[in-house]
Amino acid sequence: MELPKFLLADNTDYPTAIFIVHTEYPRFVINLEDDEVEWLEEFSPEDEAELAEEAESLIEAATAFYDREVSRYDE
Repeated sequence: MELPKFLLADNTDYPTAIFIVHTEYPRFVINLEDDEVEWLEEFSPEDEAELAEEAESLIEAATAFYDREVSRYDE
């Protein structure tokens, strides 16, 4: 099965949270309500340096995905 790069997720235990799941490496879940990120990978020290550079653009892409999805509901 081919998964999309981003998925919207919700959970009734967190009624105000807006979760975006990034399904490609490095996999993570971000809660757009508070910008908390949970990484679903373990990183070596070398990976962490590279991740620091990439994380900001990945989070911006996740936010853009959410904005695009929400705008489609308004149409």
